[in-house]
Amino acid sequence: MEIERKWLTQGWPDGLEAEAMIWMEQGYISTHPTVRIRLEDSGSQSRCILCFKGKSGSDGLAREEIELEITPDVFHRLKQLIGQPLIQKEQRRYLLENGLVLEVNQVDPDDPETFFYAEVEFPDLEAARNWQPGSLQAYLKQEVTGTPSESMAAYWNRTRGERAEKNTP
Repeated sequence: MEIERKWLTQGWPDGLEAEAMIWMEQGYISTHPTVRIRLEDSGSQSRCILCFKGKSGSDGLAREEIELEITPDVFHRLKQLIGQPLIQKEQRRYLLENGLVLEVNQVDPDDPETFFYAEVEFPDLEAARNWQPGSLQAYLKQEVTGTPSESMAAYWNRTRGERAEKNTP
């Protein structure tokens, strides 16, 4: 089960030092239901993941998520099957109180339409509902948790989906 909150942000957070930086490529085999592939490269380790995501609850906080590690060969075969340029992301992770992690992503950094978003994953729904950003309040002012148009699958459809439809015989 994935339990998280999401915000649109402006750049990287001031005053925090990233504990990790990860370069990602991700693409969608399907957006309804969500079936995604992702390559995560931290410089010292690389992982290829096939991910299935269920529908979120009415508040958008939780949904079933199944992640399976796949081989680089399977990743590249699925990437070719998708036939669209994958989304490029740089993710920086920042440690917060209570063992929580703020994950900040810059999406398609080389694109003029690049944007940033942040997520915090929680151990349970109560923690997600009760968490307050504290000193990050100004940075995390635009919460988009549960807003379907702000999901990465929706971004994929806006930026890659039309191209795929036009190229289909």
